[in-house]
Parts: sequence; C-alpha cells; structure tokens
Amino acid sequence: MTPLHILIADDHPLFRKGMRTLLDSMPDIEVVGEATSGQDAVEKGLALKPDLVLMDLQMPGGGGLEATRRLTESDPYIHVLVVTLFEDDDSVFAALRAGARGYILKDADEEEMMRAIRAIGKGEAIFSPTIAARLVDYFAGTRVVSPEIFPELTDREREILQLIARGQSNAQIAEQLSISLKTVRNHVSNIYNKLQVADRAQAAIRAREAGLN
Repeated sequence: MTPLHILIADDHPLFRKGMRTLLDSMPDIEVVGEATSGQDAVEKGLALKPDLVLMDLQMPGGGGLEATRRLTESDPYIHVLVVTLFEDDDSVFAALRAGARGYILKDADEEEMMRAIRAIGKGEAIFSPTIAARLVDYFAGTRVVSPEIFPELTDREREILQLIARGQSNAQIAEQLSISLKTVRNHVSNIYNKLQVADRAQAAIRAREAGLN
C-alpha cells in the first residue's frame, strides 16, 4: 500500500514533534516534511507534493489561510486539514473558503485526529464534532428553503449532492445508487462546475445552506 504523504505546517516545535511522533507510528503514513510559516508551507507543499498538509492557521509568513489558498489553487491534489486552537465561525468559514477540506481542533484525541487525517487522505471532507455542531447550528439558523433547490442540476446530480452533504464518499454513493464509481465522479464534476465550487467541502456547504440534506 502506498503511504499517505503528509506535510506538517505549524510554527510550534512541540506540536510538530508530537504530531510527527504520532504519525511515524502509523505504517500507512509518511511525514515528508515540516514547515514553520505560511510561505514555508507553500514552498515545501509545491516542492514535496504531499497528499495532505496539516495546517495551523496562526503562523508567520502569511499565515495558514493564505497558504491554504495558494496550495489548493496551485495543486488540487494537495488536500489541507486545518489543525488549530481556533473554533470561532470566522476562522472556520475562512478556512473552508480558502479550500480546506477539514477542520479539527488541536485538543482532539489521537483516534479522532487519525480518523480525520485518513478520511481527508481519501478525498473526503471531515470536521471535528465541535466544529460540525457549529456548522449545523449556523446553517439551521440561516437556511432558506426554496421550492426548487438548484434548478441548474439534474435530478440525479441533486440526489448525489444531497448524499455529499450527508458526508458520503463517492464509493458509498456508487454503492447506494447502484451506479459505477466513474459515473459518480462525472456527476460530482458536473456539480462542481454548475455550482461554481472548488471541492467537496464547498459543495456540501452550499447544499446544506440551501436545505438539501
């Protein structure tokens, strides 16, 4: 099995050391480098081509948000998991707008952290329970239900978008709808284009905001 290549981007040496110790104990994961600033994260991310960057938000050199934006715009195959102490709405939504596929707090236990890392490594979007609850509460309070949600989508695309909003992977959607994985991927690509979103996390947010869940 090809290991999941990870870049750790955080300006705190103790956190980087602890995270590397945890990741080095996992046979399916390989730490390919460490970055100590936003600019460093961008340079090493583009040079090392990791599958996943563990990104702190508060770093010198442009910070984690700008680094996330630059990396995801430059290489869509580099996924970003924000690992931070900040759980305010502004930080969460700014990270998602920048292209992060997940958001988890630094006080998460090892099992939760590894579950998030592996999920995003597979192309899924994931949030720690605390953050997920905040997202649900936010959208529940701002939801506007339209009689026809996303009329630009076909019925099948709308059905798949709903399953994306529920956190299902492409493989799970293919199994549930009894269609091929390639067909699901084609529909997902069409959904991204029609909704003008960059990735799965943004599509899920748009769906939930519109009441499609």
